[in-house]
Amino acid sequence: MRILLTNDDGIHAPGLVVLENIARAFSDDIWIVAPMEEQSGAGHSLTLARPLRLRQHGEKHYSVSGTPTDAVMMAIGHLMRDQRPDLILSGVNRGANLGEDVTYSGTVSAAMEGAISGVRSIALSQVYAQEGLGDAIPFEAAEQWGARVVRALLDHPETARTLINVNFPALPASAVKGMKVARQGFHDVYRTSIVGGTDPRGYDYFWFGLNHTDSVPADTDLAAVADGYISITPLHFDLTHDASLAALEQAFPQG
Repeated sequence: MRILLTNDDGIHAPGLVVLENIARAFSDDIWIVAPMEEQSGAGHSLTLARPLRLRQHGEKHYSVSGTPTDAVMMAIGHLMRDQRPDLILSGVNRGANLGEDVTYSGTVSAAMEGAISGVRSIALSQVYAQEGLGDAIPFEAAEQWGARVVRALLDHPETARTLINVNFPALPASAVKGMKVARQGFHDVYRTSIVGGTDPRGYDYFWFGLNHTDSVPADTDLAAVADGYISITPLHFDLTHDASLAALEQAFPQG
C-alpha cells in the first residue's frame, strides 16, 4: 500500500511524526508532502497568485511553500503522478477539528482534496484540554489508538468522494472509552475573539481566537469526544440544502 502523509501544522510538526508511526503499521511505502510552515485555518484554499516551491528533506519526504491543498495536489499531480497513493492520512492535527470548525481546517481540507481526487482519505486530530502548550500537547491517545482506528476504517468499504474525520479526545490512552461514529455537530453559539495589541514599532495588530459555548449537541462528534470517545465522522462535499430545493423551484419556475 502506498500512503501519502500531509498536515496543516507544517513539515516539522510533532503530530506528523505520530502520523508516520501510525502509517508504518500498514506500509513501508510512505510519502510525506506537507506545507513548509503552519497553515492552520487555511481551509480548502489553493495558491494561484504566486509560484510554489518544493523542497526535499529526504527520500519521499517533501515540503511545499503553500497550503495543505497545494501539498496534496503537488503530491498527486507531480511527485506521485506515475503511481498515485492508495491512502491519504492528514494530521495528526494539534487540536480538535469538530463541528463547523471542519470548514476552516487545513487538516480536513487536505483529506478533502484527496477524496475529490479519488483517493481514500482520513483526517486525524488530537484534541487538547489546556491552551498555551504549543508543540508540547500530549498525543498519547492518537499514538496508542491511531493504528487501531485506521485499521478498522480500512476494513470497511470505501465510499467514493467521502473523507473520514477522526478526533481523539484529550485523555490518556487508557481512559479512552472506544470509537463512536457520529454526525458532524454544530455549536449553539460560536464566537470569534479578537485580541488586539501594539508591536514594538508602534503599529496595531489583531489576533483571532475561536471561543465556543459549553453546550454540546447530543449524538454529534462534539458530544462523542466530550464523552471520552474517538469520534469518527464521514464527510462529503455536496453542500446542497435539499429541503430548500422544492421551495426555490416554485419561486423560480422554469420557462
